[in-house]
Amino acid sequence: MAIMLGLVLGLLIASGPVYAGSLKDIEHVVIFMQENRSWNSYFGTMAGVRGFNDPNVQVNPDGLPVWYQQVDPDMSNKTKTLLPWYLGYLGGDWPEAIQCMVAGDNGYQDNHAALNSGLNNHWARNNTPWSWGYLKRSDIPVQFAIAEGWTSGDMYQEGQVTATNPNRVTLVSGSINAPGSPQSPDQGGVYIDNNETPGCEKPNVSCYPLKWKTIYEFYEEAGVSWQVYQDTDNFDDNPLAWFEQFQNAPKGSALAQKGMSYVGLDTFYDAAAKGDLPQISFIVGPMELSEHPPYMPKDGAWLQQQVVNAVVNSPKYNSTVLMISYDETGGFGDHVPPFHSPPGTPGEWIEDPLGYFGDVFVGPGFRVPFYIISPWTRGNRVFTERADHNSQILFLEEWLTAKGYQNVKTDQMVAWRREHMSNLVNAFDFDHPDYSIPSIPKAPEPHVNSNGGWDGTALCEAQHPNTRPPVPYGEQNITTALDFEEGFKEVVGYLTEGRYLVFEKDGVALTNPSANANGTGQVTVSRATKDHRSKNQRWVIHYTRGEESGIFKVSSALDGRYIGAEGRLLPSSQQAQAADVRISFLGNGNGYTVQYADTNSSVVDVGNEGVVTNDARNKPTGFKIWSVSYHD
Repeated sequence: MAIMLGLVLGLLIASGPVYAGSLKDIEHVVIFMQENRSWNSYFGTMAGVRGFNDPNVQVNPDGLPVWYQQVDPDMSNKTKTLLPWYLGYLGGDWPEAIQCMVAGDNGYQDNHAALNSGLNNHWARNNTPWSWGYLKRSDIPVQFAIAEGWTSGDMYQEGQVTATNPNRVTLVSGSINAPGSPQSPDQGGVYIDNNETPGCEKPNVSCYPLKWKTIYEFYEEAGVSWQVYQDTDNFDDNPLAWFEQFQNAPKGSALAQKGMSYVGLDTFYDAAAKGDLPQISFIVGPMELSEHPPYMPKDGAWLQQQVVNAVVNSPKYNSTVLMISYDETGGFGDHVPPFHSPPGTPGEWIEDPLGYFGDVFVGPGFRVPFYIISPWTRGNRVFTERADHNSQILFLEEWLTAKGYQNVKTDQMVAWRREHMSNLVNAFDFDHPDYSIPSIPKAPEPHVNSNGGWDGTALCEAQHPNTRPPVPYGEQNITTALDFEEGFKEVVGYLTEGRYLVFEKDGVALTNPSANANGTGQVTVSRATKDHRSKNQRWVIHYTRGEESGIFKVSSALDGRYIGAEGRLLPSSQQAQAADVRISFLGNGNGYTVQYADTNSSVVDVGNEGVVTNDARNKPTGFKIWSVSYHD
């Protein structure tokens, strides 16, 4: 059945989703940050996310999509470009060898050089060709299963375009003290690399130690319970240790006991089992299990599974949130150029201290894996809002404020991040918690040496002296290079570009009728399918009034035609005449409303007979949106 859409859409509620106060139902938040992997390198092949099936990939002035990375003649004379490539493509022992492979450099200079002033096409030239490689589900089955069992965020960016320390500092303070930040120049920074030597590398560049106030000091003053859980082997990944006030904290003080002591991960597991976690737990893992190349993803998967199991098996799981993220990309590339502030934004731009890049933004940087485990985020969903490490701070502030705490909002965060990064609340459906636990493959326990120490990477390197596979120069084509799984995910959060979308409600979906014998040249509705696979029901959104307006032009994946006035389908040559469509997230399981942005018509709805009507209810229910990945 296909019914003409006399279409659509109308004036929406101007405000964002209304929270039902159920943030207060959360009692515990666990923050767990791993190391050095990009979104594409882990989840580029995942179904239903912004990955290798991206319909909005950036096309550069040379006419090439960003998939095509420039190759210099001294790298290869077989090709001028390198496409994304599966690192284990040769089979044999290579899938084991690449577990302990180092791709490229994760520092400030090589990352900005790869970004190439926004063209994002120098990963092979200015980092390494292995930077453009990726893993598949078979290499990281546990990470895939955890991310898909709950909610992944495919527009979550590293906080800064640089290495570990500045990103972890961002996670606990909201700043690296770039000029115009809330901090003064004598408080340390601008912290753009991993310097831990007292003093400055250059005047006002990477000055150490840091002296501004962290979020945990705000929480301590507000009476919020918190604890850093770490062993003596913490890979120097506790960012609080880089702040002078924690270094000088008296023995027995709250900062020393909660932020600098080595209580161990076993203490976290025990507290979770007893339902006795503090309100905020911050987990710092050991070096060998960090996933920082060459430390192996499969060993990090085992640690992730221990943490996830501790949370979901806790008697307090029904009131606990676990956020797993990665600090930075670790020398691996990502195809989505970073969303960032306009030039000159205070606290966000610096004059390159190396003298190579002119004025550059410090962040947010490239996308990194991020997923949220909780009863309110269960179910293979993708969260599409722009976020970075500041978003975890913003979420903690929203939650603690809802719980009635005062003065938990840091004054140290850069203003642009507070205004433009998601607070993650829309990732949660508080009206429909799901307490079931997905099936996660059992991760093998990492190898240990005769002294009981983790040594999986040393064993891998001994067994595989060469961990970098041959680069497939001149042997690629775009179809096989951009490998991805087929499937779908439910979308939550305000929309961003980068996915094929299906709009469904009451058993029908918005449809391009061109495939039907009686097609009308207007958008229709037709029966939805279980796997959301019908190509004539797939749509692509395109920014039209800036990236943050929530207003898009909408084209069909079937034939590229655009939705115009009154639902007419216009050829791509008439894109300029396409309608501006506002798509707004209602939150808490209510889906999305769709409306023409420049009219006062009412919100589109589907009637009892499947007919699309211009419904004028004050509180419309929305369409459920699915992000889909199929090869046809």
